[in-house]
Amino acid sequence: MFNIVMVHPEIPHNTGAAGRLALATGARLHLVKPLGFDIDEKTVRRAGLDYWKDVDIMEWESWEAFIASVEDCSRMFLLTTKASQHHWDVQFQKGDYLLFGRETRGLDEALIEKYQDTAVKIPMVEGSTRSLNLATAVAIVLYEGMRQVSVES
Repeated sequence: MFNIVMVHPEIPHNTGAAGRLALATGARLHLVKPLGFDIDEKTVRRAGLDYWKDVDIMEWESWEAFIASVEDCSRMFLLTTKASQHHWDVQFQKGDYLLFGRETRGLDEALIEKYQDTAVKIPMVEGSTRSLNLATAVAIVLYEGMRQVSVES
């Protein structure tokens, strides 16, 4: 279905929530290192993520390793507050990549500039907050994509 890509995530709870979303929607979760936490079996078990073993996860050692695996970068959507296009204006397709940056800084400016044609944002009331919680943003965009491709449960 969809590919959720978390580039250098820092907070384990957000990654855990994204993993649950991936499992619930049939999406694949890509984690691009470095990560701000461990996801070894002991840590995952201690965190109570009993579903983690069922999540379709791919770990990438670097951005370069990840991007080399993407066949069509035009289907890679970068989520950033710096975009002008809204996420609901995109016509999502099965297999699209939804990229999310680290919690404290988002995606790197150079990356946003390189892929500016596929950068999108989730609208927020002007002056309300600087950003949404990462897991919340994943859910909003992922479910909009699912709505568009008419996925039935």
